[in-house]
Amino acid sequence: MKVAFIGLGVMGYPMAGHVKNAGMDVCVYNRTSEKATQWCEEYRGDMAPSPAEAAIGCDVVLVCVGNDNDVRQVIQGETGALAGMKQGAILVDHTTASASLARELYSEAQGQGKQFLDAPVSGGQAGAENGALTVMIGGDQASYDAARPVIDTYSKFNKLLGAAGSGQLAKMCNQICIAGIVQGLAEALNFAVRAGLDGEDLIETISKGAAGSWQMDNRYKTMLGDEYEFGFAVDWMRKDLGIALEEAKRNGAELPVAELVDSFYAEIQEMGGNRWDTSSLLTRFTRS
Repeated sequence: MKVAFIGLGVMGYPMAGHVKNAGMDVCVYNRTSEKATQWCEEYRGDMAPSPAEAAIGCDVVLVCVGNDNDVRQVIQGETGALAGMKQGAILVDHTTASASLARELYSEAQGQGKQFLDAPVSGGQAGAENGALTVMIGGDQASYDAARPVIDTYSKFNKLLGAAGSGQLAKMCNQICIAGIVQGLAEALNFAVRAGLDGEDLIETISKGAAGSWQMDNRYKTMLGDEYEFGFAVDWMRKDLGIALEEAKRNGAELPVAELVDSFYAEIQEMGGNRWDTSSLLTRFTRS
């Protein structure tokens, strides 16, 4: 199977590596060619000067960039991936973007005799590096079945959840959950310290019960250590929550906790924590 991978950021770089290591023929494109050159040297793959040229002759084209505008730039237009794709090829967008864009790209691909899946991921940089991402997918069953051998190379779980846009809607749910969980963890740790409890002992105990979560297991030590220069950036979380809040206006869902936590992340940005990990919500209590 011939595959193109467009976007070699902290997620895309290792994801493309897993595809190559699985024995597939991979051609990459990145906006800054230095990163593409580095990837080719490490994985012995090929690179192209544009998304369209990377997509030529490929069975599956994978995209992992920043936001809706970035997706449009690498998919649409004369140099976009769709322009280079052959009939029947599958475009898989792993970017966390809007559901409306996913539906738009699905229709555009269908009109050209091509296929499209929206497939945002969860698991962060560590998940990408370890090939253990969770992938939420929207689109047609046949497209999913054909692309799954590629997606399996960097995921521990992936599932088709419905028509185009369903993957993005699921990712919104994922981020809504994370926002509430991290805020709860921040409040609990702040409460524990002020109450005179040992944070390490506390988490060792309550993580074994109903309060346990991925965030608790993986972030409590760095939170107690006041360390945030890593992980999923506040800027990106606010982008994701913004997409969810905008979608909620359209479907009538109430998101009071997500709205509140989004405002807390705005405070973190004002503190200079744009690139801090999302667990930096604790700094509102400890550094204010």
